Amino acid sequence: ALRLSYLRSGGHDPAILDQLLHLQLEATVLEKGTAGLRRGRRMGTPAMPAEPPSTGTHGLDAALLAVELENRRLEDELLALKVRRERRADAGSRAAQRHTEELARLQAEVGMLRCHTEQTRPWLHPPVFPHLVAPPLP
Repeated sequence: ALRLSYLRSGGHDPAILDQLLHLQLEATVLEKGTAGLRRGRRMGTPAMPAEPPSTGTHGLDAALLAVELENRRLEDELLALKVRRERRADAGSRAAQRHTEELARLQAEVGMLRCHTEQTRPWLHPPVFPHLVAPPLP
């Protein structure tokens, strides 16, 4: 739980991760030893210390545990990336909506200004040209 908490909070120092893995392995060995002690007592035999796992099995257990923890860390990182992407998409859609609303407001304002200028513009009468006195030249 401590290692997962460290990873989820963004920890990535290899030395600390190694220490946490070592502590987790020690706890696993102790738990297995305690379970062995309980079984021995239940069966009425004197309590004998649990045998340490063979180095080959211990190394495989440690490697498997390390891979599982790395998978969990990567899953957490993927989830964080998905959340950030969704937040950005939401922010982008909100910005687009605000821009659309602002554009509609500006278009309405332009329409009102056009209408206002047409109403206040002095009406010009069509130009009156003098009539021709002479016929046009051939």
